[in-house]
Amino acid sequence: MSLKRCFAPVVDAHTRVLVLGSLPGEASLAQQQYYAHKQNRFWHLVGEVIGVDLPVMEYEARLKTLLEYRIGLWDVVAQARREGSLDGNIRDHAGNDLIALIDALPALEAVAFNGGTAARIGERILGPCAQRLRILRMPSSSPAYASMNFAAKLAAWRALGEFAGAPRTGAPKHKRDASAPR
Repeated sequence: MSLKRCFAPVVDAHTRVLVLGSLPGEASLAQQQYYAHKQNRFWHLVGEVIGVDLPVMEYEARLKTLLEYRIGLWDVVAQARREGSLDGNIRDHAGNDLIALIDALPALEAVAFNGGTAARIGERILGPCAQRLRILRMPSSSPAYASMNFAAKLAAWRALGEFAGAPRTGAPKHKRDASAPR
């Protein structure tokens, strides 16, 4: 069982909501990109919330757009042993220093956990620090969490909209046409 490590956080001083996953899966690690698995609905869900067609954008543009909308990304697990990509296979994990990151984000108002494993580990790490933030427990965007359809997941993920404001740096490219079929 190999040791897997998370990516660096994607945040800036304007981040209002921090989305925390568990640990990148095999496809993400291979491509060195958050939520790289084609079946993972993360980019679709967040794109719907902010009204931007994130899936059609290049990866770096996606990250930039998230920051423009005051959304940050990271993982609760810094490193762990895991066979495959399933959260249930995470072993011997070391948590990220979420408190240090949160303390460095002056505009942060909320933490959104992407899935149950991220919430369980992350809430343990945060401890009393969680009381000063709004905690959002989102259904996992992973294809492994198939007991909830996209519409139901999206209904829950819309809670990010309360914290994701209008873009800081002007209108993003690839604005989604609300009248276009999906």
